[in-house]
Amino acid sequence: MLAIIDSVALLGLNGQKVRVEVDVSHGLPCLEIIGLPDAAVREAKDRVRTAIKNSSLDFPIQRITVNLAPADLRKEGPIFDLPIAVGILAATEQINPEIVADLLFIGELSLDGSVRGVHGVLPLVLAARELGIKKVVVPLENAPEAALVRDVEIFGIQTLAELAVALRGEAELQPSIVEEDVFLSCSEGENLDFADVKGQLAAKRALEVAAAGGHNLLMLGSPGCGKTMLARRLPSILPDLTFEEAIEVTKIHSLAGQLSSQNPLVRKRPFRAPHHTSSSTSIVGGGRVPKPGEISLAHHGVLFMDELPEFHKNTLEALRQPLEDGCVNVSRVAASVSFPANLMLVGAANPCPCGYQLDKEKECTCTPFQVQKYLHRISGPLLDRIDIHLEVPKISYSELNETAPGESSQQIKVRVEQARAIQRERFKERLISCNAAMGTKEVRLFCKLDQSGTNLLKEAFTRMSLSARSYNRILKVARTIADIDNSGAILPHHIAEAIQYRGLDRLFRV
Repeated sequence: MLAIIDSVALLGLNGQKVRVEVDVSHGLPCLEIIGLPDAAVREAKDRVRTAIKNSSLDFPIQRITVNLAPADLRKEGPIFDLPIAVGILAATEQINPEIVADLLFIGELSLDGSVRGVHGVLPLVLAARELGIKKVVVPLENAPEAALVRDVEIFGIQTLAELAVALRGEAELQPSIVEEDVFLSCSEGENLDFADVKGQLAAKRALEVAAAGGHNLLMLGSPGCGKTMLARRLPSILPDLTFEEAIEVTKIHSLAGQLSSQNPLVRKRPFRAPHHTSSSTSIVGGGRVPKPGEISLAHHGVLFMDELPEFHKNTLEALRQPLEDGCVNVSRVAASVSFPANLMLVGAANPCPCGYQLDKEKECTCTPFQVQKYLHRISGPLLDRIDIHLEVPKISYSELNETAPGESSQQIKVRVEQARAIQRERFKERLISCNAAMGTKEVRLFCKLDQSGTNLLKEAFTRMSLSARSYNRILKVARTIADIDNSGAILPHHIAEAIQYRGLDRLFRV
């Protein structure tokens, strides 16, 4: 007898419907799985056989052929264990095929018949919704995550025996419901606040501008001046994630296996801080079967790269295209996929190998050639894609000993959110979320200057030998500064501050 069960497979973050066709016929007893399965799928025959037996169900001593269609799509992972088992039970009439027809199944089986959680359930269920499927059976462990998808009824199950009883019509599957507090703003984790940072008023201002416009930022300064401390507090002044943004971020983290049943929804903006020894693949994404890297895991959040010049050159150069396009395209023999990478890049670097080239008190021991070689590990094209360059000075004793707290993150966040509200209104008819994402047309339309501003920018362009990309970046930053000031026009002092944030060009282009 033939049974057909619905499931779904992922290619990157996109899903495709998979029909699990199970045929049980007379012949030598065996279980064959065809349809381009990987090793994990081929091993399902042993898991399924043992799980069915240990669930007090009958495993047929016949020839069983399982076809995963379409046959030209590679099937990966243990997510097909459950649909294969259900298909065998349906083909041997141990469950009601009519009940099964309306359901889609995802899950891995243990040898004792329990259903284990799998990675990527959220994008799988979202793909199922796009395919018009309204009812999905998932492992109980993944039910809170899957239930985030609206307009789809989710049934979480714990064992195959429990599912078989429901599919025979002897009990009802209970739909999973998302708790309301899942959608509330999250306050868990470290409570880092800008009030803890002593001094560094110029650096705080630059970070505020970066947060308000979604701009990339590079901080250059001596060891211990506070670069890392400042960067780690940047998420505390960023606007809260919208529900749609949270779902986008959660999809990526689900595929990477970084969710738990206790925290099914990513509610805080991601902050990723990979070590400088990380490989290009771990940063950008890829592998034999393409998976998201750090730049995708930082989607709608911050990618902090401490000791930026110490990263491998190939890794740094691989950032150029994602920073420009907001996505990363990974091509492999097995597949070509695209992962979102709309992020803020924050880099921190010492000005030289010893770190004291800009220190006024401690003498630098590096030669000019060593300094130049060190700084040039950050290429000009990558530097052009970083909107704000910032020299972070060494903090003085009087600032460090100051007892009065500085401005809090919440106070700064209010101004950032007001600036973002202006930008949302400005770009409401365009696929843009902030000033940093403006293209050439938007820059021409929304970044018009008066004659004084034009003359100032012209002089800076000539003296600093700026590129066309740097020119546009200055205009974008100036637009953000004007938004913080709630000014419709970009005034000369807005341009002057934006030009000041390109000050490191002179060091990197010596």
